[in-house]
Amino acid sequence: MQNHLLLSLFQNMEQLDSVRLNFSPGTVNIMNVAIAFIMFGVALGIKPKHFKDVIMQPKSAIVGVISQYFLLPALTYLLVLILKPSTAVALGMILVSACPGGNVSNLISSISKSNVALSISLTATTTVMSLFMTPLNFAFWGGLYAKHSPLLVPITIEAGEMFRTVFIILGIPVILGMIVGIKFPVFVKKVEKYVQGISILFFVAFIVGAFAGNFSLFLKYIHLIFFIVLLHNGLAFLGGYLLPKALKVTEINCRTISIETGIQNSGLGLALIFNPRIFPPELELGGMAFIAAWWGIWHIIAGLTLAFYWRRRPVKQTATT
Repeated sequence: MQNHLLLSLFQNMEQLDSVRLNFSPGTVNIMNVAIAFIMFGVALGIKPKHFKDVIMQPKSAIVGVISQYFLLPALTYLLVLILKPSTAVALGMILVSACPGGNVSNLISSISKSNVALSISLTATTTVMSLFMTPLNFAFWGGLYAKHSPLLVPITIEAGEMFRTVFIILGIPVILGMIVGIKFPVFVKKVEKYVQGISILFFVAFIVGAFAGNFSLFLKYIHLIFFIVLLHNGLAFLGGYLLPKALKVTEINCRTISIETGIQNSGLGLALIFNPRIFPPELELGGMAFIAAWWGIWHIIAGLTLAFYWRRRPVKQTATT
């Protein structure tokens, strides 16, 4: 009876397929500016030795990549087998799980007092790896679930654009933030908390603005996907924590990997979904788009909640692995 009630929450999702969300490239550009500012603030407290520690003890970074590109897609596939949502929603979930970690994970790691250098390294690494891992995971896991669906198209990600994004959004702000932090440590100590607070407000304001453009649609259809995204995102955070824990990774790095796995670059997913060269406009993509869009909002809410919980329970700094 309980299983029947649970599964009934995920029925009738086909009505999402014909929904058209209000999405524009300009929105992505505004988000990128917000993330660049956030990255500058996050980098103020980072020193070169933090990245050296990651390189010299790479176990956590390797586990983080495994969690991102192997564990999460596999868990997602199992979840869609259990819940049996519509094909579009299922493929939207698989596409989100195939995306790299989201840049806002670095801010959330900073708030939670996790390993920010590891977080930035994982975000940069998985973003570059998305050039081949995102298409590969979407094709493999999507093919297992819905081999003959017209939505299962070959995905290509332009290498030049991806490297440019990584350099502009991650590279330049982090380098500038580190330089300012090293050259003006007294000044940074005074303003760091304010910069972080402004970063949070800036990003939340952007999310609210983006949400407002589709508010009526979300009110009408959110009940169809709210719990499925909650379960999916919760599974990502939990799996991203338990895998490194089982492999005896330090607590602070377990938290960091959990955040990296639970915060997905769903913006990349949306950009792919709305790219007519990948998904022809005549396809009904509403279910996929709705999942990616709500993920982009929900993972911030869940991530910030988890960050403030962990912030109140700091771990002692030890050798990181």
